[in-house]
Amino acid sequence: MKREPLPPELLAALAKITKGRAKVVVDHILKQGSVSTEELETEHGLRDAASAARDVKDAGIPLNSVRGKSKTGRMIAIYTFGDPSKIRGDRIGGCRAFSKKFKQLLLARYGERCEICGTPYEPVYLQIDHRVPYQIAGDAPVSERDPDHYMLLCGSCQRAKSWSCEHCDNWREARQPELCKACYWAYPESYTHIALQDYRRLDIVWLGEEQVADHSALKHLARKNQIALPVYAKAALAEHVRRSKS
Repeated sequence: MKREPLPPELLAALAKITKGRAKVVVDHILKQGSVSTEELETEHGLRDAASAARDVKDAGIPLNSVRGKSKTGRMIAIYTFGDPSKIRGDRIGGCRAFSKKFKQLLLARYGERCEICGTPYEPVYLQIDHRVPYQIAGDAPVSERDPDHYMLLCGSCQRAKSWSCEHCDNWREARQPELCKACYWAYPESYTHIALQDYRRLDIVWLGEEQVADHSALKHLARKNQIALPVYAKAALAEHVRRSKS
């Protein structure tokens, strides 16, 4: 089926994306009409496909995303260009790259771990992320960057944060940085909401042989009681809290 021509204002903005992962994403969508994380990984060799799509958004280009399934049944994201009226002209060109020195500063301050799930990682697997999304608050000049405004995340948590933020009403409409500052994805140690929803979240990773054995035992108990593992784990924690209070 023949695709509708893209609006001139969108084409003009896309023409300014001239390098890096963002250009790979843009060129593929221009040619095929959409691009999936699977295609970015297998056809273009992009290990972190979700971050490549985020580069496009950081450059001011709106993207729509829906979930689909890969050829192997794995859940993937599929991206298309979004509403041209939402082009952020002040973002064209994207955020400035982070230096190795700045990453070392964050590692010294926060440690070699993901700030969301708390899992230790080698520095190469940790990515610098704006606590308040770049699309909402922008970025300070490199010489004025405040480490307090950034965090280190593993790839899994960064993708989860990106998906949650992009489907938040504050991202879509209000774009108020103060609302982001009270969100779990910005300050997981102290928050009042998650993407404006009134609920709480705890990300836990079992690491190492002994902890994995504990997870397996917990999973076995959940199956034995015919209860989903997250529900069983919450019930066990609630019981522990009740006993601690008595």
